[in-house]
Amino acid sequence: MDRGKKGCKRHVLTDAEGIPLVVQTGPANQRDDTKLEDLLEAFPVLTDGGRCGTVHVQPAVLLGDRGYGFAYLIAIVLLYGIVSKLSPRGKDQPHGSGLGEQRYVVERTMSWWTHFRRINLCYECKGEHFQGLHELAACVICANKLRAARANKPEAARRL
Repeated sequence: MDRGKKGCKRHVLTDAEGIPLVVQTGPANQRDDTKLEDLLEAFPVLTDGGRCGTVHVQPAVLLGDRGYGFAYLIAIVLLYGIVSKLSPRGKDQPHGSGLGEQRYVVERTMSWWTHFRRINLCYECKGEHFQGLHELAACVICANKLRAARANKPEAARRL
């Protein structure tokens, strides 16, 4: 367990732009490695909008911090056919998770959830309610990103 913490923890898969694709919540005393397989299983099937018929069943690259850097998880990620950029655990291991270079996209997405006062702290009695509020917040984040994209590129928005 993770030092017996009270509260809730969120686990997120995003695309390269930081749009949340999968969000799952759990107790704060749950280790990160227990949720990675669930996140990969919940990853939605993405298409390119019917233009070329390309279907993406899983992410191409997976970044994460040392909480996900167990050897068996890196092997599972590789079995999925995903390039693993998970930072391996251990004192003698170099830091290779992309903190500050690439992982800031996920950290920025995680900070967007703090704008929703109801889920900033875990007030809910049931985990299902807290999960539902996170999914609703992810929809709002996606809608905000879509609205910003339409405002910046009106000709591209007509194709969406």
